Amino acid sequence: MSTKRAVVLLSGGLDSATVLAIAASQGYECYALSFDYGQRAVAELNAAKAVVRAFRAKEHRVFNLDLAQFGGSALTDSDIDVPDQAQEGIPVTYVPARNTIFLSLALAWAEVLHADAIFIGVNAVDYSGYPDCRPEFIAAYEQMANLATRNGVTGEPFKIETPLIDLTKAQIIQQGTQLGLDYGMTVSCYQTDDEGRACGQCDSCHLRAKGFADAGLADPTRYQ
Repeated sequence: MSTKRAVVLLSGGLDSATVLAIAASQGYECYALSFDYGQRAVAELNAAKAVVRAFRAKEHRVFNLDLAQFGGSALTDSDIDVPDQAQEGIPVTYVPARNTIFLSLALAWAEVLHADAIFIGVNAVDYSGYPDCRPEFIAAYEQMANLATRNGVTGEPFKIETPLIDLTKAQIIQQGTQLGLDYGMTVSCYQTDDEGRACGQCDSCHLRAKGFADAGLADPTRYQ
């Protein structure tokens, strides 16, 4: 039997780490792809490396892509403050076209690898304000991917896998815990310090803390 291969988008955060654990548990040979895109929380890249080691991904690449040149997001523009509570509509932490860009680069690598799938940790429950986390976007992207690539044309279509898309944060944490994921390795905070400690104030920190509380599990996050 041929080996199933998957490119897994891995930020080093709670969601993407869970996705890597899921892909590995499904028997995929995993190729992790992370991005140094000018984000505030560069500590998450160290977290991604730790998760890769724990789940023995076949390869891990960190792609340098400076989206801070465009700005337009609190994660890439130091002049925009990170909010400490949820916002109505599309939040300022949305990075313009980020998932479209990341998926496109994952698609290029997947085509070279003749991978079967691309895994991404989008979630429409906790992050419904992000337009590129919706099921409609993923379905449209998958259709485009199979129209635009050699693999799609020659009968090796890609599947965009989104195993977390309908789960609550608590359900995500419970699933990852069952798969042996140590969430103490992950970084979710938008503005960690140089040691990877979370601020405990931003929206992402609040969502993470609530997820552990709702799951009935101890929160292993290191706070400033």
